Parts: sequence; structure tokens; C-alpha cells
Amino acid sequence: MNTAVISGGAGGLGRALTRALQSKGWFVIAIDLDISDLSKTETLWPYQCDMTDGEALSECAKAILAEHSEIDLVIYNAGITQISPFDGSTDESHRKVFEINYFAAVALAQHLLKAVRKAKGTHLAISSVAGFTPLFHRTSYAASKHAMEGFFKSLRSEEKTYGVKVAIAAPSFVATNIGKPEREKDGIARPGSATDGTDYMSPESAAKEMLKGLDRSLDMILVGRVAKLSWWINRFSPRLFQWLMERQFSAKN
Repeated sequence: MNTAVISGGAGGLGRALTRALQSKGWFVIAIDLDISDLSKTETLWPYQCDMTDGEALSECAKAILAEHSEIDLVIYNAGITQISPFDGSTDESHRKVFEINYFAAVALAQHLLKAVRKAKGTHLAISSVAGFTPLFHRTSYAASKHAMEGFFKSLRSEEKTYGVKVAIAAPSFVATNIGKPEREKDGIARPGSATDGTDYMSPESAAKEMLKGLDRSLDMILVGRVAKLSWWINRFSPRLFQWLMERQFSAKN
């Protein structure tokens, strides 16, 4: 039985990925801050962990590796967003976004690196369209996803020697927390809760496209119509993309 580790495993997309993998016969370890809604089964092991706590993450990884010396797939899905103009954000909030979206993913990759090598497995980083384009009122979020992509693209070259694959999935707007628009005073919010997006995908549809991309051994998995259009427009003309993006969001703000 193949083994997968999913960070942010209790969220909407994390659950959708878990169910999709279970349907294919995988065993899934779901890591999240709150796992109260997840139950341990023969094919699912929930693990509570604050991934921004280095000691807690280290203990979590040790517990996983004690039971699973080989890991076939690690999905770096844990993340938050920040929806705020830069002049209304704080240094503290900017660092918080990076701690969860970037540094926690890097730390998890480091802990599980050898186990993935042993399995000749795959690292799958869940990025965003904001990982390769600008995005209005999301300076911290876009920066963290750009950093995440830079890390995993570089890791790809290093891990190729060990037969390990590194893929990046870039969805646009996944409706994981629609109806839960609550934001902290600095704009920190749940992923998938934005009300200014367009062409939302369900978590199940997004998960299906991501795993299909893995089956096709794609390095970059563009998830949904908006992601594909954004990728090609931005490659053709970054200035055109920026103009279209600004026009889209100015109409909603």
C-alpha cells in the first residue's frame, strides 16, 4: 500500500485529496492544527501538529517515520491567505504568512527527504496562480507562493539523482471556505474564503486534476480553466496579464 503525507489534511482540499487517494488504495497521514473532525481508520492517520512550531513538527515527523520508513508522496497543502492592501498590513502578518506557507513546507520536506528518496517518491507543492503571477491585495500571499515555487523547482534538480519527482500544482480559486470570510484585523484569512475570486472550483474537482497531473508526471499542474489561461497569458505578456488582473479586481473592490 502506497503512503502519502498531506499537510493541511483537515481542510477542504486536504480532505478531498485524502478521499481521492484512499479510493486508489493509498494510506494517508493527514497533518493539521485541528484534527477533531478526522477519525483514525485503516487508511487514514490524522496527526495534530502546529507546523510553525519546529519542535512539534520534528516530533510529528519522528512519529511518522517510526511507522513508515518509505513515503511515496508528500503533499504540501497547509496554508493561509492574506487579503489586504500592503499599506494596511504589518510585518508580523507578512512573516506569519511565510511561516505557514513557506517555512513549514520547507521544514516538512527536510524531515521527510530521506523517506521519499527511499521510496523514489514525489513531493507535490500546492502553490497557486499567485505563485507565478501578481495578485491584487495579496502581496504577502503571492510572495510566499513565489518563494515556495522557487524552492521546489530548485529541489527538483537536486532530487532527480535519487529518482524522486517534484511537482507543483497551481489552482486558481478553490471554494474550500466560501461562506467563512472572517478575517483577522491584518487580513489573515482561511484559504479559499475570498469573495473577489472568479470561476471557483470545488475541492473535489481540484484534487482530481492534481492527481491526474501526477499520473501524467507533469512538473507543473495547472488546475482549472483560470489557471491555464493565466499561465499562458502571463508567459506571452506579463504586462497584459497584470492589466487584465487589475481590471478584474478593480471591478470587485
